[in-house]
Amino acid sequence: MEILFVLIGISISMAIVFLALFIWSVKSGQYEDDYTPSVRMLFEDKKPKEIKK
Repeated sequence: MEILFVLIGISISMAIVFLALFIWSVKSGQYEDDYTPSVRMLFEDKKPKEIKK
């Protein structure tokens, strides 16, 4: 029975850590640009310069 209390405590502490990391990532601007990734595959890649031998 005591192991359940330990596991619940560990799971709640891990959930708090993940929530804090999520809040930090939102405040630091990780999710600001939601348009560019969706159209990045439509942009044409630059062709590499050919090396003349």
